[in-house]
Amino acid sequence: MNQPVDSAGGAQNRTSAERKGDRELVVTRTFDAPPSTVYRAWSQPELFQRWWVPKSASGISLVSCDMDVRTGGKYRLEFGAGGSDTMAFYGKYLEVVPNERIVWTNDEGEEGAITTVTFEGQGGRTLLTFHEVYPSKEALEEALQGSAVALPEQLEQLAELLSGIGA
Repeated sequence: MNQPVDSAGGAQNRTSAERKGDRELVVTRTFDAPPSTVYRAWSQPELFQRWWVPKSASGISLVSCDMDVRTGGKYRLEFGAGGSDTMAFYGKYLEVVPNERIVWTNDEGEEGAITTVTFEGQGGRTLLTFHEVYPSKEALEEALQGSAVALPEQLEQLAELLSGIGA
C-alpha cells in the first residue's frame, strides 16, 4: 500500500495511503475547505455521521454516534445492518486542539490503534493527515484488509460533504 490511491477528485485532491514500517498507516488528502470546516466535519456528530460510513458498505448504517470531542472525552459509534445485531467502536480522545489535531484510542479490542488526524491550512485549503499506529504488525495487516480499505472512499465522501457546507 505504498502507492497513491486515486479518488474521484482527480490528481489535485488525491488520497494517498502509505504503510510506514510494520505498525503504521498514513493517509493524506487535501480538501478545498479551511481547517476549521474540515475539523467541524470530524468533531460534530451531526456532520460526522453524514460521511463516515462508506456508501459501498450497502446496508450498513451508523445507528448511534456519541462524540465528546475534547481532551479526555469519549466516543462511541454503533453500526448496524438493519437487524438487532450491532457492532460498537469506542475509545477516548487523548488530545484535541481545535482546527489542528485530534488524537484518539480505539478501545474495542486489544489490537486497536492510536489515531491522529491533523488539519494543516494551505491558503484556504486543508491538508488532512490520518495517521494510525497499531500495537503489532498483525493488527496493521488486519486493518489493511478491513477498515483501512474504506478510507479513500470515506475521504471522498467527506470532500462531497465539505463542498456543500461551506466555511
